[in-house]
Amino acid sequence: MNAAVAAAAAIAGVCTGVIAMLAFRWSERDQKRPTRTSLHTDPVLPPGVDTVLSVLRSSAVVLDESDGVVKASSAAYALGLVRGGKLAVEPMLQMARDTRRDGEIRQVELDLPRRGTGRGDALAVSARVAPLGSRLVLLLVEDLTEARRIEAVRRDFVANVSHELKTPVGALSLLSEAVMDASDDPEAVERFAGRMQNEATRLTNLVQELIDLSRVQNDDPLEDAEPVRVDELVGEAIDRCRHQAGTKQITMAAAIGGAGSLSFEGGGGSREGIADLHVWGNRGQLAAALGNLVENAVNYSPARTRVGIAARRVNAPGGDLIEIAVTDQGIGISDKDKERIFERFYRVDPARSRATGGTGLGLAIVKHVAASHGGEVTVWSSEGQGSTFTLRLPEAGATRDRGSGHGLGDEDAHQGIRPDTTAYEPIPAAPEVLP
Repeated sequence: MNAAVAAAAAIAGVCTGVIAMLAFRWSERDQKRPTRTSLHTDPVLPPGVDTVLSVLRSSAVVLDESDGVVKASSAAYALGLVRGGKLAVEPMLQMARDTRRDGEIRQVELDLPRRGTGRGDALAVSARVAPLGSRLVLLLVEDLTEARRIEAVRRDFVANVSHELKTPVGALSLLSEAVMDASDDPEAVERFAGRMQNEATRLTNLVQELIDLSRVQNDDPLEDAEPVRVDELVGEAIDRCRHQAGTKQITMAAAIGGAGSLSFEGGGGSREGIADLHVWGNRGQLAAALGNLVENAVNYSPARTRVGIAARRVNAPGGDLIEIAVTDQGIGISDKDKERIFERFYRVDPARSRATGGTGLGLAIVKHVAASHGGEVTVWSSEGQGSTFTLRLPEAGATRDRGSGHGLGDEDAHQGIRPDTTAYEPIPAAPEVLP
């Protein structure tokens, strides 16, 4: 009896051991079997692919056979391509499925809505899908929005240049034919010849301003930078417009640093008591920018009015700035036009601008010169009252602090003259019409 019980116990023990061993083996094999979760979280990328994707400029997304995101770059999240672990752009998702099915590389350009902007503009992207290994698909997305914008600006610029050049060239052609037909009429020949000279001058100005705009966009003005006296820039700008101002009986008055003023009427004037202010930059570009502002003020001001030019030093966190303000009594600028007046070829009043010989490039040149010198140009205007353009540029600190004269010339420094930094009274935005 005891032997039977012992035998039964032994058999039961052997069975229990066998069952435990089988259970252990089964559990071990089950643990080694890949699961859906492990496919998503355990990357099965080919060796080195992870490193390559991390240095690509394009947004990268790797999808598995169930369209789950195995890996996505931070740029892909920033563009809104991946949300909640899924590819959020349906056309790209369909491309990935087609590529997974037939193994062909696909590329397409898409316009995607911007997330959270509330604006109607779209995000232009180029998407390229290719198989990666046997089960994965690689999606590369390039942002083309800025390239599209630059291309549109270039295209508009070429169209505007073509139109602006075509107008005077066509006029010269027609006028030359008129001169030939009126060869026996001296008065008509003289009249047509005068108009030809006007169109030739307009064409010359346009070509020159195109050259100036190209130069200020491509050149680095600080390569040939030097301290430039503000009063000399103002004097050059006034001399440039002396004839136009005299023809329209416009008075030009300049106040610099509150230490005196320049008064020009029909080209006369004096320079007494001008405070010593310097800006740092390319003299030629700075003179052209200020000259454009003064020329616009004269051209758009009615006869027998006043154009004011004021300059002063202002304190700023990054260093002192020099402000040069040009005020006119012209037609003024509407609020909607203020946002576009610094665009190339944009005119507030096209008919008036063509009558005065304007090309629409002057303010664009001013904007680029100010930006390349580390400054800015701003505008205040009221329709029917006039405008004030303010050019802000960094002061030439090294010149200002040189020696005991605080930026004065050597002769003035020895005489102990100090600059008058009293704030000037700004010229009114719309002074009364002169009698």
